[in-house]
Amino acid sequence: MTFSILGLCRRTGRYGVALATSSIGAGARCPFVKPGVGVIVTQARTDPRLGPIGIDLMESGMDAGAVVKHVSEAMLDMEWRQFAALDPSGGAAFHSGASVGQPADGMVVKDGVVVGNWVTSESVIAAMASGFELNPGDDLADRLLQSIQAGLEEGGEKDPLQSAALIIVDPAVPFPVIDLRVDLSGTPIADLRVAWERWAPLADGYVQRALDPSAAPDTRTLEGHA
Repeated sequence: MTFSILGLCRRTGRYGVALATSSIGAGARCPFVKPGVGVIVTQARTDPRLGPIGIDLMESGMDAGAVVKHVSEAMLDMEWRQFAALDPSGGAAFHSGASVGQPADGMVVKDGVVVGNWVTSESVIAAMASGFELNPGDDLADRLLQSIQAGLEEGGEKDPLQSAALIIVDPAVPFPVIDLRVDLSGTPIADLRVAWERWAPLADGYVQRALDPSAAPDTRTLEGHA
């Protein structure tokens, strides 16, 4: 009961994921992103154990296609799962099991992959792909958010949405530079957009606080809080 977009920005080398769903707390269970390694999403009847397994396989040298093939063949109950992977080179792949809530499908696009289940129609997947590709020069966060917004406008999920998440990593930073989540909201995608717009001017400052605290700006001058 989730629709997701995994994407890479060639200009910055950043990559990440945005998703929305009718379930609570999906941002803690579905997306797994590691700098220098790649992105995994596990959804439908979600098994959070698959995320670390996929990340470990990519870290061992497998590309996204090999990871999806291995996991879909080696793990139990994959007919109930959707599983997608994106590697730092832009390679992408997905698995959608036969018992996943229909309509369910995925689509590999340039530098990304869309996957969704229990959506109102398969056109939701195509709309998300088009949304991601619409403005390739935009910030990656905006492109990922545009993708899930396009999916919502095309019909979204059959059940009312409650949660959404946005996670992005940078190759020069050893932790996510964006990790925003909305839970238990009637408008999670809109709320996630607001959170991103609030976070955007602060993001570099919080990275600098971690890597070079003596030179970091006081974020109270930007947002009114530390």
